[in-house]
Amino acid sequence: MPHNNYLYQTRDIKFQIKEWLDMEKLLSLDAYKEYYGIDDIDSFLDVNYKVCRDVICPANKDADDPGMKYVGGNEHAVVSPEVFKSVYNTVMEAELGPQFGYRGEGKIPLSWYAPILEMQSGASPAIVMFWCLTQGATTVIQKYCSQKHQDMFLPKMFTGEWGGTMCLTEPGAGSEVGAVASKAFPTDTPGLWKIKGQKCFITSGDHDMAENIVHLVLAKCPGAKEGTAGISLFLVPKFWVNDDGSLGTWNDVTSVGIEHKMGIHGSSTLTLAFGENNNCLGWMVGDVDPVDGKGKGMAQMFQYMNEERLNTGLFSLGALGAAYYAALDYTKVRVQSKKSTDPKGPSVRIIEHEDVRRMLLLQKAQMEAIRALIYQTYLYVDLSHDAATPEDREYADDMFMINNPLCKAYSSDIAWICTEQAIQCHGGYGFMEEYAPASLARDCKIYSLWEGTNFIQSQDFTGRKFTMKDGSPFKKWLGEIADFIANQKTPEFEAEFAMMDDAFTAFNSIVDMNDAWQAGNKQMKQLFATRTMHAGARIYCGKLMLSQGLLAVKKLADLGDDHFDANFYKGKIASVKFYVMNVVPEVFGFEKAMKAADTSAIDIAEEQFM
Repeated sequence: MPHNNYLYQTRDIKFQIKEWLDMEKLLSLDAYKEYYGIDDIDSFLDVNYKVCRDVICPANKDADDPGMKYVGGNEHAVVSPEVFKSVYNTVMEAELGPQFGYRGEGKIPLSWYAPILEMQSGASPAIVMFWCLTQGATTVIQKYCSQKHQDMFLPKMFTGEWGGTMCLTEPGAGSEVGAVASKAFPTDTPGLWKIKGQKCFITSGDHDMAENIVHLVLAKCPGAKEGTAGISLFLVPKFWVNDDGSLGTWNDVTSVGIEHKMGIHGSSTLTLAFGENNNCLGWMVGDVDPVDGKGKGMAQMFQYMNEERLNTGLFSLGALGAAYYAALDYTKVRVQSKKSTDPKGPSVRIIEHEDVRRMLLLQKAQMEAIRALIYQTYLYVDLSHDAATPEDREYADDMFMINNPLCKAYSSDIAWICTEQAIQCHGGYGFMEEYAPASLARDCKIYSLWEGTNFIQSQDFTGRKFTMKDGSPFKKWLGEIADFIANQKTPEFEAEFAMMDDAFTAFNSIVDMNDAWQAGNKQMKQLFATRTMHAGARIYCGKLMLSQGLLAVKKLADLGDDHFDANFYKGKIASVKFYVMNVVPEVFGFEKAMKAADTSAIDIAEEQFM
């Protein structure tokens, strides 16, 4: 069964948000200065921690059994475990759900939402899905929809009375979104269209915790251009919403069936049919009809997708963190075998064995590095909206765009590896379902597949992000890493900065090879895209970790070894050293393989894969 013992810790979360990130800069901006001070985040984090520990995580045992049950029908086609409803209502009442999507006066920074969502997903990877997708949908509605439709939909979405989804994928159009077959047909009412088509893999596509669900549906209008250029986006509620905001009749949105997944069984992932009775209506987002067959749907949906890609990194971090803390707890009490330095002595707790300590520190260091990557990127999102000047907003948006594929792909790849390491720390018991890492491993595998598979993220990083705006932002991204390595050297991390210097040289070589392949051998660029992405993530995370290490050294010097917080800062320094000296050097292997330019994977005939 899934884990139901919440062991998550918040000390590093508060260090990264309150001590390391430049949160004072954000809170000094007009959007926040009259509303929040740095210590105000403590109340959000502390309440959220209690909700995760006392409400969400205990309910997670029902995520597998009974899980979500498909019963069919036009009302609620999917029935949730009874305890899910109390969880959902508690999160809504505590305003720890889609309320964070509100972007108006007095809004909460999205960089404060990051730890909230991380902790919730660590408590239950499945249950958190019932409100985080709603939050993403509200972003699109606020940015692109008319005031009428904002007034009609947003209030009840923010309270959780109504849910929200994103409907892109179809049985014949997965990652190739431009191949969507769903259609939209005009009606006599401007902006109102009839929708017909089928979507699959729709997270939270139906459930009985919200009275209505607002689907954001991609479809093509008559005369639409081929590919993504012809796609439009529509607001399609399951139950029609009248002009006064009241619910009308069923809107011909049919839940065809629930997907049977490897993990997150407590999340209802559905196939939905729109307009089987030719009576499904939707409002075009933005109320602007296509011109010359060109729709605005993909650009509008990317607001949602980019946010959910960042959130997918957070879900990965939450699973990784929950698995790590479970492994740490287990290794402190499990007694097995003698110490290598005392072969005739007593058996000891397995945390005293060298390889277990290696696995634990790998998980700790990766968790803290990924947290730094994602939190920094969330701060860029806030600054891209609220920084004081257009230049600062553009810079922050550029950095967000470059980092986003790393947040999604690196984090989800590493979550899978680290949950496996947490299982390994448990020995044979790790293979038993009553221990947390078993279910977390099953649950977290979806993250590398969601929101564009990780190869697509790697293509994005090595393609669009290397070259956008003639490559200027990426050069700036590289330049900041170079400046940090050159200007921040310190005796406490002399070896680590030397390692980063060498690894950064190797990464620049990787970038140069990508540039050459882009002009002459695109197959090689594709073949090494994932490894290039991983190299870039390790370099960037190495920089962030050393930045935190420098701060930890200073804090420790100020506080002294006897301070109650000294062990936290010493643990941070250990994480930094381990990450830079053990994870970052993998860049050298990527570079060597790329220089070797082996083409066997391209050259092998299909029949030879036998």
